[in-house]
Amino acid sequence: MNKYMHIGTIILVSVLTGCATKSTTQFEAFEPADLNELVKTGSLVQKTDSFLVLNDSSSSMRTRYEGVGDLRGTKFDVEKNLLNRFNMSIPDIPLSSALRSFGFGPCLDWGATKLNQPLQTYSASSFDSSIRSLECAGGGTPLASAVNASKQDLTSAPGNIAVIVFSDGMDEVSPVPATKALKAKYGDRLCFYSVWVGNKKDVSGKRNLLNMTNIAKCGFSTQTEAIATPQGMAAFVKRVFFKPGTPEVVDNDEDKDGVVDSKDKCPGTPRGAIVDKDGCWAFHGLLFDFDSDKVKSQYDPMIQNAVKVMRLNPKLTVEIQGHTDSIGSDDYNQKLSDRRAKSVKNELVRQGIEGRRMSAVGFGESQPVASNETDEGRAYNRRVTYIRTDK
Repeated sequence: MNKYMHIGTIILVSVLTGCATKSTTQFEAFEPADLNELVKTGSLVQKTDSFLVLNDSSSSMRTRYEGVGDLRGTKFDVEKNLLNRFNMSIPDIPLSSALRSFGFGPCLDWGATKLNQPLQTYSASSFDSSIRSLECAGGGTPLASAVNASKQDLTSAPGNIAVIVFSDGMDEVSPVPATKALKAKYGDRLCFYSVWVGNKKDVSGKRNLLNMTNIAKCGFSTQTEAIATPQGMAAFVKRVFFKPGTPEVVDNDEDKDGVVDSKDKCPGTPRGAIVDKDGCWAFHGLLFDFDSDKVKSQYDPMIQNAVKVMRLNPKLTVEIQGHTDSIGSDDYNQKLSDRRAKSVKNELVRQGIEGRRMSAVGFGESQPVASNETDEGRAYNRRVTYIRTDK
């Protein structure tokens, strides 16, 4: 008699546990997208402070996964791989995290649901340990029990909360009442997210999960194929934890001329050059008397700067460009600008700079940098500019 009772007990346990099956702890190779730079620059602004994962560890998850992509094994194996990828993709932000599984059997301590990781300060390593604690799947699918238990799990959760369900959604008891109760307790602080890990025959479960997110009126539903890739998982993490922000503008001054790159119209200015407000190595104003190509003596310091720059940068070659305002005919201004450019070149040669390092060309009035309608604008347009030609 004892022998038959023992056999009956084994059969009963097998039925209750759904023949709990062990899962692999070896995850598929994955290279996550790095979201840290988007966080640092303000492109992403954190909106979620705590998250709780509800993982389906029921017997339906021991079925082999039939979806597309690089994930293999049972649906339970796929869940764990997705959780691993999720964990790897979370950037360096302050969070609290928890993980609860649902099913029945020895891996859930013979309960309908088990708190694998109580709410604690999030770290990638501690959450990885909680993922690896999901050792097997068996029993029914008491998602409603897990949702009910979450009310207590989240009591000390700071800030806004994300409840994330990984499941095929094939529940025996509707999780809708439990979801309504959880939402009522935490209100606008709580959003629901679901990831459907199912096969074609489980398609009705997708609707069950969608109903949960609809009740919460905050969050969304997705599925394995959408988040399995680095880009897909990054998009999922962004939507769960962040809202779009206004990027912080970090402006550099690559050529160290005192004009930031976003406003520098002449990048690559050589070392030591005196530049104008546009970052260009140029002389503006009454550099020449009217109808003259002789450089006025008051501009000797500007010529001396050009000599200094050419000597500081022995491999530097430049094109000296002459420009005029719009007073006078096009032909007259073209010839005048040519003479002025050559005059500056000749002055630099006279002071010891090799002529082969410089060319001279005039552009007349064709390239104004200010309005020719004002005296100030016309003075700014009467200029000589040095454009480096060694790059």
